[in-house]
Amino acid sequence: MAKSQQAFNKLEKQKKKAKKKQDKLAKKEENKKNKTKGADLESMMAYVDEYGNIVDTPPDPTEEKEEIKLEDIQISISRNNEVPSKKKGKVEFFNPDKGFGFIIEKERRQKLFFHINDVEKGFDIKDNDFVEFDIQDTPRGKACANVTKA
Repeated sequence: MAKSQQAFNKLEKQKKKAKKKQDKLAKKEENKKNKTKGADLESMMAYVDEYGNIVDTPPDPTEEKEEIKLEDIQISISRNNEVPSKKKGKVEFFNPDKGFGFIIEKERRQKLFFHINDVEKGFDIKDNDFVEFDIQDTPRGKACANVTKA
């Protein structure tokens, strides 16, 4: 009985192998029918319209193109002459014993460090106070300066 079981398993393996080979040939034939490699050049072309979008149709040569005068093109960088206004934020944490804390900037939700020396005289700062401040670069990163009550 062991021998017949062994022969049966051998036949099953051969059948499985033959089926796999047949599936592979069928897939190969289907790929040959739906061949996209070596397609004509026109079907692979892409064009860019006047707005910079990629399209599959060529541009219309009869359509008038908008002309831009050279004088209208500005190559320089415009300078902002506005004085930067004070930023607004909320005191997230303040340690009165050590004299430092953190403010969350309202616009960018960025956490910034401040020291008690940068706070306006007479302003008793506490957690959750709304404040106005300037941002300055320090060796350790950005920090608040001229902190006043909002």
